[in-house]
Amino acid sequence: MPPLRTERLVLRQWQDDDLRPWAAMNADPEVREFFPTVLNQQEAADSIAYFRRELAERGWGWWAIEESATGLFVGMAGLDPVDEELPFKGVEAGWRLARWAWGKGYATEAARAVCEYGFTQLHLPEILAIAAAGNVRSHAVMRRLGMTHDPADDFDDPTAPAGPLRHSVRYRLRNPHG
Repeated sequence: MPPLRTERLVLRQWQDDDLRPWAAMNADPEVREFFPTVLNQQEAADSIAYFRRELAERGWGWWAIEESATGLFVGMAGLDPVDEELPFKGVEAGWRLARWAWGKGYATEAARAVCEYGFTQLHLPEILAIAAAGNVRSHAVMRRLGMTHDPADDFDDPTAPAGPLRHSVRYRLRNPHG
């Protein structure tokens, strides 16, 4: 599967040398602020193996992101079916970036590319985005993508621990191509 390219980014299959920066990124409590825990080295390696397998089998999923100009590992973005435990179905877009890459517009740029892929290649009728209610940075990316939010769609995520991570929002983007 060829990588997705944007003006400044390459979204591609995971490589062995992504493990070190991916593990460091997921050990950062600020990056993992809206997740129950940070990841250890083995959990990071396991997640890469899962992402690789999904991309190879389906042709889409969670892509690794690198800067085009430097080849630096930025994080990940992609599309994935909504977790079975959630009270709705669909395909969600998501992103997670290393802290050094925040504030550069990379999350929006990568998410725009995966949404375009989802609409033009997978012919999805809509793409969802889900985040903890307190994750205002992700909400801002969703709005920049043109996604809409209806408070009636908010829900308590049964996969999240009790507390501030449980209440979640759902944004939607309809396929502009029909």
